[in-house]
Amino acid sequence: STFDVAVVGAGIVGLASARELVRRHPSLAFAVLEKEKELAHHQSGHNSGVIHSGIYYKPGSLKAKLCVQGAALCYEYCDQKGIPYKQCGKLIVAVEQDEIPRLKALYERGLQNNVRGLKLIGAKEIQAKEPFCRGLMALDSPYTGIVNYKQVAQSYAEDFQEAGGTILTDFEVTNMEMAKENSSESEDGLKYPVIVRNSKGEEIYCRHIVTCAGLYSDRLSEISGCSPEPRIVPFRGDYLVLKPEKCYMVKGNIYPVPNPRFPFLGFHFTPRMDGSVWLGPNAVLAFKREGYKLFDFSTGDFLDAVMYSGLWKLVLRNLSYGLSEMYRACFLSAQVKQLQKFIPEVTVNDVLRGPSGVRAQALDSDGNLVDDFVFDGGSGDIGSRILHVRNAPSPAATSSLAIAEMIADEVKRRFEL
Repeated sequence: STFDVAVVGAGIVGLASARELVRRHPSLAFAVLEKEKELAHHQSGHNSGVIHSGIYYKPGSLKAKLCVQGAALCYEYCDQKGIPYKQCGKLIVAVEQDEIPRLKALYERGLQNNVRGLKLIGAKEIQAKEPFCRGLMALDSPYTGIVNYKQVAQSYAEDFQEAGGTILTDFEVTNMEMAKENSSESEDGLKYPVIVRNSKGEEIYCRHIVTCAGLYSDRLSEISGCSPEPRIVPFRGDYLVLKPEKCYMVKGNIYPVPNPRFPFLGFHFTPRMDGSVWLGPNAVLAFKREGYKLFDFSTGDFLDAVMYSGLWKLVLRNLSYGLSEMYRACFLSAQVKQLQKFIPEVTVNDVLRGPSGVRAQALDSDGNLVDDFVFDGGSGDIGSRILHVRNAPSPAATSSLAIAEMIADEVKRRFEL
């Protein structure tokens, strides 16, 4: 029950980071602590499965840098491990004239981010690639792919355990505190001075902690005495799925041109490794942090969200967009109308309600979505022994191996491993 470093959270980022740490420091003891009975149970197991190429993100940002690096590492890792993937490409399609300048700007941004193989194509080339898709112009990203990220995360876990790491499931961290020194200890003090306690009263002792807690990253930060900002506000995304006999209409990923006035990306078509096609998602406030169903509700999570001033500032700035998203969440025909802009042949009879995911969106007190990855620690005895991964939404799964390298560098620098 003693470890040099404990990683809290067995999602894809936590497992990738633990794997990288044990590879770099094989003589040290590492543990991954996970509150669920299985690994990659939440965001890592409820995402669209896209290997992003790095087009959207602000040049020079961590998202841009780590996504491009991470995509290359992801493909390389899957090849090494025999994990199946499809490099099926992506079209970002302009369906209105006023979207074309934004599409061209996106192309320039992708070039700045060193995204491979990008090109702008016209209506005929769109139809050559996606026979059922209509558009005026598209940005073709052939390097975009799909994979089952839960399978990737499981493989990271196997690598970690084979290298000597320990994974403790059903271990929900509820408390972190410094152990009290006693006279029997050496004059150097306790070797493992941090006690991590779970909801059942079980304890482990460690020297340092890395938290990769996704939807609970702000709460774990508070438990450790670090800053609660940025706060996590959960947004549920509901997908539709094409009926199996209609999946022939979509070959690769088809995305809209993002509108900078709105906080989320918009509806898209996403093929899956199992041959199905997901459509969506929408984005509505979730009333439970891990609430994947429409009526899932947690009083604590709901109050946490609605009592945060940053949420109200976001809502008031995007009121019409938010109401539209809620309307589309309730009415299938409203979602299909969005999809018909790209594939006119899709009808309400061609789709079924599909799975949902919950995005751990970091939000600051001014109501701004925190766009980039955020990594920080704290002060004081415990704070100085912790590295918090505070904000790692999409493309964190794509970027997981690159994020892990950065976290391992930061752990070495902060904790002098």
